[in-house]
Amino acid sequence: MNHKEKVMTLDEFTIQELRNYPGATGQLSGLLRDIGLAGKRVNVEVNKAGIADILGEAGKTNVQGESVKKLDEFANEQFINSLRTSIYCCGVASEEEEHFIAFTDEHSKKSKYVVLLDPLDGSSNIDVNVSIGTIFSVYRRLSPEGEECNLEDFLQPGTQQIAAGYIIYGSSTMMVYATRRSVQGFTLDPSIGEFCLSHPNLKCPPESDIFSVNVGYYYLYEERVRQSIDHFMARNENDRIYRHRFVGCMVAEIHRTLIQGGIFMYPAFGKYASGRLRLCYECNPMSFIMEKAGGMSMANSRQRLLELKPVQLHQRVPIFIGSKNMMETWKDIMNK
Repeated sequence: MNHKEKVMTLDEFTIQELRNYPGATGQLSGLLRDIGLAGKRVNVEVNKAGIADILGEAGKTNVQGESVKKLDEFANEQFINSLRTSIYCCGVASEEEEHFIAFTDEHSKKSKYVVLLDPLDGSSNIDVNVSIGTIFSVYRRLSPEGEECNLEDFLQPGTQQIAAGYIIYGSSTMMVYATRRSVQGFTLDPSIGEFCLSHPNLKCPPESDIFSVNVGYYYLYEERVRQSIDHFMARNENDRIYRHRFVGCMVAEIHRTLIQGGIFMYPAFGKYASGRLRLCYECNPMSFIMEKAGGMSMANSRQRLLELKPVQLHQRVPIFIGSKNMMETWKDIMNK
């Protein structure tokens, strides 16, 4: 961030965008600010989690049968409550909830947008103080304005996203979001409590020397996937040397890939024969961001992930995502 220039906050940036597009209603801008506010509340608890009674298990499981962390539960409540009190959202679907939630007040029913979110991605990292994050996506509703939203509003292919983003709670807290025009990154300045524009017009480098995959499941992956991993793990003197990284938090993986380039793979395997990560809450928003930044995202070697039509809210899929040139190399290997 160049401190010689005036720092632009998230609010100021969204207002400027409204001025640049006179036909805009301001609903999407308001919605992004509401999401940012909830993210700041979660950030406060993340920062004091080590000294507060908010680490560890909440004593129950979510709809996927996974153990719910206390901070997961807190984040879920914060984002849902922020969107419920907003006048820009008619309903929300959360990874932590079995069903979508339709907001029934008159202002919400007149809103244009629905939001899908993973309130706290990377829960297994909470107790060991490793990066975690929030993922969200925004769709224009299909149901008539003035009525309650319905399931079909949430089961749209990723190509129909109006905006998507994530908040990463790490050494600094950042909010990155994409619209159909660009990808923008904002860093939280704790001294003023505002997200400030720090990474304008983000672009994913087309090449990198980083690949990310959980090699612990190597022998459970299909042969072509193993061959692509072998390519990136090759250590012959004539081969390019790639660095392997794996954090166990999709937000952290995608954030690194967006900034430094690389390829992130989460194939289907074993009991996750249909994939491990969620199409609606994780893969679609991250794919939207990556494509708008110049990268690529695939569900398999021939299927663009954003074109998949969800059949259920908690559907899982494989994902292969990252720098354009590295993804093309991966596709060549997979399609031999």
